[in-house]
Amino acid sequence: MSKQPRKQRKFIYKAPLHIRHKLVSATLSEELREQYGRRSLPLKVGDTVKVMRGDFKDHEGKVEKVDLKNYRIMIEGAVVQKPDGNKVYHTVHPSNIMIIELDLDDEERNDIIERKG
Repeated sequence: MSKQPRKQRKFIYKAPLHIRHKLVSATLSEELREQYGRRSLPLKVGDTVKVMRGDFKDHEGKVEKVDLKNYRIMIEGAVVQKPDGNKVYHTVHPSNIMIIELDLDDEERNDIIERKG
């Protein structure tokens, strides 16, 4: 694997979906880190997250949508109003998010959490 920034950027831009899913990961809160013995997990719709940086710092809400194409997350309540009056989501990069509560309805996700590695 190369250390060159241009090749790192190229890898991110051309990554296939199964790798993009892992790149859209966020850190876990201190309690979740101790509970699951992991530092981060890929984001999923239904997770409760806290914004750590940006215009919506300290905002908490559920993940409404995960945009794998642009590496962005849409959180309920994090909306801005356009000049014409429409409200649109203010997208947040996953590196600026901390997972507070996990959505454990999915069996595959439970397997990922339990897996050692």
